[in-house]
Amino acid sequence: FFFFYSLQDQFDNLEKHTQWGIDVLEKYIKFVKERTEIELSYAKQLRNLSKKYQPKKNSKEEEEYRYTSTRAFLATLNEMNDYAGQHEVISENMTSLITGELTRYVQELKQERKSHFHDGRKAQQHIETCWKQLEASKRRFERDCKEADRAQQYFEKMDADINVTKADVEKARQQAQLRHQMAEDSKAEYSSTLQKFNSEQHDHYYTHIPTIFQKIQEMEERRIVRIGESMKTFADVDRQVIPIIGKCLDEITKAAESIDHKNDSQLVIEAFKSGFEPPGDIDFEDFTQPMKRTVSESSLSNSRGDGKSEPKFGGKSKGKLWPFIKKNKLMSLLTSPHQPPPPPPASASPSAVPNGPQSPKQQKEPLSHRFNEFMTSKPKIHCFRSLKRGGAGPEDFSNLPPEQRRKKLQQKVDELNKDIQKEMDQRDALTKMKDVYIKNPQMGDAASVDQRLAELGQNIEKLRLEVQKFEGWLAEVEGRLPMRTEQSRRQSGLYEAQNTSAVNSCAQDRESPDGSYTEEQSQETEMKVPATDFDDEFDDEEPLPTIGTCKALYTFEGQNEGTISVAEGELLYVIEEDKGDGWTRIRRNEDEEGYVPTSYVEVYLDKNAKGA
Repeated sequence: FFFFYSLQDQFDNLEKHTQWGIDVLEKYIKFVKERTEIELSYAKQLRNLSKKYQPKKNSKEEEEYRYTSTRAFLATLNEMNDYAGQHEVISENMTSLITGELTRYVQELKQERKSHFHDGRKAQQHIETCWKQLEASKRRFERDCKEADRAQQYFEKMDADINVTKADVEKARQQAQLRHQMAEDSKAEYSSTLQKFNSEQHDHYYTHIPTIFQKIQEMEERRIVRIGESMKTFADVDRQVIPIIGKCLDEITKAAESIDHKNDSQLVIEAFKSGFEPPGDIDFEDFTQPMKRTVSESSLSNSRGDGKSEPKFGGKSKGKLWPFIKKNKLMSLLTSPHQPPPPPPASASPSAVPNGPQSPKQQKEPLSHRFNEFMTSKPKIHCFRSLKRGGAGPEDFSNLPPEQRRKKLQQKVDELNKDIQKEMDQRDALTKMKDVYIKNPQMGDAASVDQRLAELGQNIEKLRLEVQKFEGWLAEVEGRLPMRTEQSRRQSGLYEAQNTSAVNSCAQDRESPDGSYTEEQSQETEMKVPATDFDDEFDDEEPLPTIGTCKALYTFEGQNEGTISVAEGELLYVIEEDKGDGWTRIRRNEDEEGYVPTSYVEVYLDKNAKGA
């Protein structure tokens, strides 16, 4: 009749089975909930990974993203961010469409199941009560029948006994009739109770219990269908984001295919092209001839093509050419840190920083160009130690190679033109506001903007003068104007003096180095430097005395000129303490010395050292 009708005697087992079905549903809800947590965690890790490798603002990494390969990598990071977003969508949809819905359905299912089994128990209790009533009626009928037989037998005995009085016989007869009537009444009650029980039992097994079991069956089937639909939704939620994830992967492929190795190579060439001409051949010097050795005009020591004769090396020159004079000393003079020292690593463990912090970078110039500037410069050679500390470069970028200088000047001109345009836009806006105030005095005082207009006019004029100055230097570099005159050099020197401190003496330079090196050429005269004095400056210079020791707190890769690499925990000698620029000069041995950031070392000064 019904699927569960054959299980009407298994009411308790059905109760256990339906409870197991609810447990399965709750287990599936827990499974989906853990899946959503995994999706969220995966999306969070992907976003953190993408953020970790994003270029930092105002850092060198931003400049690196002009190459097609790094731009493709940036596109990959952005697409991975979108990829992570799709996993967040999966988590949200599974939470709303599966976890939330099934949780509410389980609560409803528990209430429905409780109601059905409550009705079942109530029906069972009712049929058990009817059965007890039937048994009681049956036992009463049986008892009354037995008592009626005993009363009848007693009456017959009394009636047959001649010694018993007539009154006793009559009393026994009446008692037998009473018992017989009670038996008849019990029989009628038993018959009525039996008919009632049979009716109730029929209704119980053919109406009430089948109805309850049918409801339980429908409830169980709905549960099975619901969990199947949830599993289908589980797959559909994943399938819905596949097209978007595929699009993200297509964009990554497209970015990879956009990489142009030729273009990247050209960018490298443009970035580092110096514009210098390669040096000419070095002439043969015949030592068999009884004559003083000279430096060839085509050698590296030749000045910048001006055709003037070079100073001769003799006496104490020891026969050394410029490019080969104690390389470590020469390079220590020509290179120095040109930027503030980097901060110490933020990590708790210094070794956690790969390759250590980046040392300040400065565009390197060919040795021949540096040498030529020494040979044609004004007589500042007696203050070489002032060159050993870096600082801000000259305003006209004359310390850079020609091509790099041109780019810097062009960049500066563009920045100034943008500033002029901003100031002009502000001036135009204020002018319009003033016109409105003049036409409508109730809106404001027109004189209130005059001071600001005057300031903007002065700012624009100053910026235009700056543009003219940098455009002049730019034209000189590009060859549109003749070489700078002595007056323009003085003007340039004036601008440089505003940005860097003047060099007064070697002692002053050691105490307060200017941090810049700018040598100027003169069309009128050139300073001839005797080779003997120059060699003495390098060969006879006494090394600075040590004033203490220091211990490296962090690893520092000295990648800039004038710096020295140190390893964490290394012990070194201090030969010059920090003068306020953030650098400390140290020495490892006789041939290795340089600058390291003061924050990277722990200094122990000798109390008896001079100047400590």
